[in-house]
Amino acid sequence: MTAAEETLADDFTDHRSHLIGVAYRLTGSVADAEDAVQEAWLRLSGLTTGARAGIADLRAWLTTVVGRICLDRLRSAAVRRERYVGQWLPEPLVTSVEDDPLDAVVRDDGVRMAALVLLDNLTPEQRVAFVLHDAFGVPFDSIATTLGCTVATARQHASRGRRAAAVSTPPPRVALDEQREVLEKFLAALHSGDLEAVVGLLHPEAIMVGDSGGKARTAINVVRGVDKVARFLMGLLRKYGGVPTGEFVLVNGDLGLKIPAQGEVAARVGSLVVRDGRVAAFYDFANPDKLQHVTF
Repeated sequence: MTAAEETLADDFTDHRSHLIGVAYRLTGSVADAEDAVQEAWLRLSGLTTGARAGIADLRAWLTTVVGRICLDRLRSAAVRRERYVGQWLPEPLVTSVEDDPLDAVVRDDGVRMAALVLLDNLTPEQRVAFVLHDAFGVPFDSIATTLGCTVATARQHASRGRRAAAVSTPPPRVALDEQREVLEKFLAALHSGDLEAVVGLLHPEAIMVGDSGGKARTAINVVRGVDKVARFLMGLLRKYGGVPTGEFVLVNGDLGLKIPAQGEVAARVGSLVVRDGRVAAFYDFANPDKLQHVTF
């Protein structure tokens, strides 16, 4: 490797964490994010010396390239979702509770699971325009190039994405100490089989979303409402003989559980959203394809 190539590689490495954050927020997939960043590197390293010299702002150039790659992956994902069994959730980012929750990609509130679920409701064009502009400050002329449209249309895509996000903006992230207190109480209530206690720890608008892709047991449809969520969870525990043993982890920066395979229960990751001191949402990640990066 020449000195110029080493310098280019070092410069790219300086931007890698940022690019992973961009790609993951755009796709909701760890694998797709890593692939998009690798593809961006191949495109950069494949440029002629003159073309590289023409890049005025490397970070901006790479962000635009990653956005274009992610747009293609979002369009492909939209086709895959039409054939998907059950609910679709983004791939979870699982880290140790000993890690700094503000470290690396998970430091951004925009990668909270509730926020990513919201982004999944946007069209690929709306998601790319909204995220690139509002979260990363990419100018609309660059976004228009990425989307292959006019600047006015790019602005329109971002505006529609922004309006949709404003309607369903998730509540602010709750401190981890409070999350742990709620989760421990919730697990204790489930373990005791006390339906009334479980109900009391659920937010009035509680939901439970499972994602297995038809490859593990979980809820096929979104379970909504305190009574239905509580009875669904209690029914599962009766069927499988109690609360499975798990390890506290951070899931996209919020507290969750990593549960290895136990008997008939497939390996899975669970995360929750705490609101007003209660569990407002519970996400059950059971599709093994979305947990390949998780060590159980």
